[in-house]
Amino acid sequence: MGQMHFYLNGRVVEVANATPTTTLLNWLRAEQRLSGTKEGCAEGDCGACTVAILDRQAAGGPQWRAVNSCLVLLPSLHGSHVTTVEGLADGRTLHPVQESMVRHLGSQCGYCTPGVVMSLFEAAYREDLDAPWKLDDQLCGNLCRCTGYRPIRDAANEIAGACPADRFRALAESSARDTSSLEYRKGEQRYFQPNSFDRLFEVLDAYPDARLMAGTTDLGLDVTKRFVEFPCLVNVTQLPGMRAFEPTAEGGLRMGAGLPLSEVEMLCEKGLPPLARILRYFASRQIKNRATLGGNLCNASPIGDTAPVLMALGANVVVRSKQGERRIPMSEFFLAYRQTALKAGELVVAVEVPPIPVNVRVGAFKVSKRREMDISAVSAGMWVHLEAGRVQEIRLCYGGMAATTRRASNTEAVLLGQEWSEERVELAVQSLQQDFEPMTDQRGSAWFRQTLAGNLLRGFYMETQSKRQPQLPSRSVGTCIVTGASE
Repeated sequence: MGQMHFYLNGRVVEVANATPTTTLLNWLRAEQRLSGTKEGCAEGDCGACTVAILDRQAAGGPQWRAVNSCLVLLPSLHGSHVTTVEGLADGRTLHPVQESMVRHLGSQCGYCTPGVVMSLFEAAYREDLDAPWKLDDQLCGNLCRCTGYRPIRDAANEIAGACPADRFRALAESSARDTSSLEYRKGEQRYFQPNSFDRLFEVLDAYPDARLMAGTTDLGLDVTKRFVEFPCLVNVTQLPGMRAFEPTAEGGLRMGAGLPLSEVEMLCEKGLPPLARILRYFASRQIKNRATLGGNLCNASPIGDTAPVLMALGANVVVRSKQGERRIPMSEFFLAYRQTALKAGELVVAVEVPPIPVNVRVGAFKVSKRREMDISAVSAGMWVHLEAGRVQEIRLCYGGMAATTRRASNTEAVLLGQEWSEERVELAVQSLQQDFEPMTDQRGSAWFRQTLAGNLLRGFYMETQSKRQPQLPSRSVGTCIVTGASE
């Protein structure tokens, strides 16, 4: 049923005999004999499998994006353009990225080099690399044990933002959005990629146990680590409005659930800085180029980084079914560990954030053992509305402290209506023990988490006392914390 096709290094390839859970990495190596793309971890951490995909729905026009091919399922590429390291050179003429790596001696054993080159390939065509930390972010998803990174960094500094006028740039400038649908079957496995909600709900009626998918940065681990062969997958990324980023009638912001997190980060940098800050240390560039806003919420992980910030901002989750749309407050969206308030036949289509009133300060925090590429021990979003120095409204939302992201309601009650002072905050910190009984695991003990939660509240208070706003991202409070408050 159906045949998928996409463009690989400039040529059309048609696929009819691969299972829907075949990863791009395995197909490249086994079926195409393109062994430049390597497997290191098969979970999106090492970057050895990096390739580039032309994102034709990107804000501002099509853009080349580096992604982890080990987590990309082959049917999701239908109609896409894919470039691997073998496709960069023009005959015997190297691509400028490859020339730069050679000139700066950026390769030794060579195993990681193709992935590094493909990350730099994206950087070469980016026009927004206007700060040193953005280049750090571009490279943080590529491990290299040999070079010490200095020569790689030198090559990156030389090539980033160069935007060479070549066939790759011409392809991006001439490409139009592809909204084609796909229905594909191999054996007992089925894959659907509808481009209308009517067709989506028809599929869900016929296959009520179908698994919805978008970027597959989480679902892909079920394939690569647990070897799950899903009987039916439904890709929601081609549905109308899933990549929307637009103001609401009330002056707030509506963000489509299919927005990649790298795009959310970029679009929120000025308009919604707390969300942008937390995404700086969310994951590697390759992961953020695929992971979606809706996927991060529907994953329902208690340590998901976007949930505490969106909950603090008073966001609503917009869900859709055959009956229409309904809105669920973020504070009511998570029911239990890995469980959401979604009903059968519903999917998340957007997140709506209300406007931030005057005299409100918002903070975003993440603490992890590594600055880059690590899961939170504790994350937090904090929101306080002050009038004449007193707390009119407050939301203190924590991840990593319970089975779900939750508000610290007892602590909020201690502060509500009171003077916003250091003494009152110290009293409130003691109430956190009534709100949470955190667990002990490899990321931190219960004592560590409880102490940390209090320290983050103290830090948020201290930030609200200063008119000076932290830079994006802040480095003033330690290498493992993303923090910032906005007026």
